[in-house]
Amino acid sequence: MTVSPTSPQTPKARRSLISLWRRSLLLRVTATTLALSIVVMTILGFLLISRVTSGLLDSAQRTAVTEAGVGLADAQRIAGAAASGTGTASPASVVDTIVASLASRAGTPPQYDVLLLAGDTDGTAPERGTNLVSDTSVPDDMRTTVLETQRQSWTYTEIRYLDGRSVPGIVVGAPLAVTDVGTYELYYLFPLTDEQSTLDLVRGAVVGIGILLVLLLGAIAVVVTRQVVAPVRSAARVAEQFSEGHLRERMEVRGEDDLARLAMSFNDMAASLEDQIHRLEDLSLVQQRFVSDVSHELRTPLTTIRMAADLIFEERASYDPPTARAAELLQTQLDRFENLLTDLLEISRYDAGAAVLDLDTVDLAALVRRAVESARPLAERRGTHLVLVTGQDPCPVECDPRRVDRILRNLLDNAVEHGEGLPIDIAVAGDGVAVAVTVRDRGVGLADTDLIRVFDRFWRADPARARQTGGTGLGLAIALEDTRLHAGWLEAWGAPGEGACFRLTLPCRAEVTVQESPLPLVPLDQPPDPPGEDAPLPRAEADVSQARA
Repeated sequence: MTVSPTSPQTPKARRSLISLWRRSLLLRVTATTLALSIVVMTILGFLLISRVTSGLLDSAQRTAVTEAGVGLADAQRIAGAAASGTGTASPASVVDTIVASLASRAGTPPQYDVLLLAGDTDGTAPERGTNLVSDTSVPDDMRTTVLETQRQSWTYTEIRYLDGRSVPGIVVGAPLAVTDVGTYELYYLFPLTDEQSTLDLVRGAVVGIGILLVLLLGAIAVVVTRQVVAPVRSAARVAEQFSEGHLRERMEVRGEDDLARLAMSFNDMAASLEDQIHRLEDLSLVQQRFVSDVSHELRTPLTTIRMAADLIFEERASYDPPTARAAELLQTQLDRFENLLTDLLEISRYDAGAAVLDLDTVDLAALVRRAVESARPLAERRGTHLVLVTGQDPCPVECDPRRVDRILRNLLDNAVEHGEGLPIDIAVAGDGVAVAVTVRDRGVGLADTDLIRVFDRFWRADPARARQTGGTGLGLAIALEDTRLHAGWLEAWGAPGEGACFRLTLPCRAEVTVQESPLPLVPLDQPPDPPGEDAPLPRAEADVSQARA
């Protein structure tokens, strides 16, 4: 399949490559080594080829100038001998003699070609050349230089032949005086085909060796990097296993080098952590057992005290006012004590992993209405008005009604406790995948630091504040645990002086994973947070390790 530049697969592939680059130390080191090796080999190859080229051309130039100088002297001798001879030689015969003599010195195959061109003559002098070499091989500016300076000159040129061939070469020219004819131009043309072949061979060798060296350096980088990366990956793998609860995982120690010392130090740290974790687990088990045992043991005397307190409370009308008031306080504090024991027992069940769900399909809106009606007497005593907003359609949800009702009661009691007597809004909504309930009060609110601890056990936003409803301090912690059992979210928003909003989001079916909530967490009457300044919100994430019944 052809992917166009604008195809959505291109950014995806780019993101995958970027992600692989960020995650793989081996890839980064190998790629960096290859890139630097290519740069270094390119520079070295360029310098090497430049030196070889310069050496070959310098050698060819010196040879050409020397050979041309010797040939010029020989040609001048032949021309002088022809002028002092007894017979009168024609210019054509003199030129032919000179060219033939110079051509015989070129060897077989010829190492150079010769051109004898009529320079400062009467225009009728003959011109000769060897091996079909063309006079266009000599640049015009060089001919002008030779005639004006009357000295030997040389330059690089393209040697052309009458049959259409052309090769790079060096041309060396000098003036040649011929008696009774004038001044000729004698040019030696040295092809650079051998030098070009040598240079091509060197260039191919440099490129081939460079590629081989780059590949070898890349392989060396892979091998060396693996020796470093392998222990790091082993440490990461052991750390992941350690975080998953496999506390006996250790790194393999090989040798006595720095990596071996790293492995030993890592293993010592893992052993220390294992020991501390075991101690904390033992302490946690002792604490859980203590809470559970104390809670159960207190049930029996509490029942006896409750029976006696009920009798006293029923007869309070016959007592004097101070004693009657004491009977009422006793009854109230026994209620708080009994609620605290109930919450502690529930927390101990969560800690022991014994809490399970009794699932049933119910209408969440009906559960919310029932919880609101239960909380209304308390709200009326505080002068708080509860406002319930529900949609027209029911919100069916598969849940444990008893636990969801407890979550709602805890949220409502908390809102009434901190609502400062101002109205409280309760909203219910669903989208077929998830259902949500928000409880919004306009009381003292929550600071950013409070949002992190709002679901902690026995934590209070204002410890010095007088408590009116007699809570145990475990309501929101139990609500959070109940939400985890349902694989839902329990989130909090708050601002000092603006109140707080708690949102419960549950999946409609037990096997569904919640992706988003049908209701916003931040109230609509609040300005949106500036981009990039969203504070992390406490959330009860889905906990697949909890059992479902």
